[in-house]
Amino acid sequence: MQAIRERIPDYAKDLRLNLDALAKIESLTPAQLWGTVLVSALAARNDELVRAVSAEARAHLDQPALAAAKTAAALMGMNNVYYRALHLLSNPEYGSLPARLRMQGLAHPGGANPTTERLDFELWCLAASAVNGCGKCLDSHERELRQRGASALQIQDALRIASVLHAVAAVLDGERAIATLA
Repeated sequence: MQAIRERIPDYAKDLRLNLDALAKIESLTPAQLWGTVLVSALAARNDELVRAVSAEARAHLDQPALAAAKTAAALMGMNNVYYRALHLLSNPEYGSLPARLRMQGLAHPGGANPTTERLDFELWCLAASAVNGCGKCLDSHERELRQRGASALQIQDALRIASVLHAVAAVLDGERAIATLA
């Protein structure tokens, strides 16, 4: 992550400071924190950020948690497009039709070895939904988190992580594009 931090230009200094602050979040367990960071990086789709975060996350997440975080990112990549579209369409008929999208990973995030806490998985889905901009999924996962005992601070911290990682990815993408002009 230090390499990513050093790649953030001075005009985005606030992002560097916010990235540093993420490591100091105390409301989340290490697994919740690093799963949220990984999911947010995956949802933001910057290869450099994904590589750096994945390398760091492996020190904090066991294999089932890594797999569950990747499952959350993958499924939210699909669901966020679908449910955001339903929300944006003015015709309510589409919302009454079955989605017919396979989503078994939501019911069984750990797969055959379900050791990942459901609350953790829901935090990760919330973060991916924030990056992908799906209000319907955000509402659904926030409601589920509150029912499972998550605090407003935990939810806010997951959203903060998503916003910082998304912004860092955007800056890195922009800087790469600008560098190709030189």
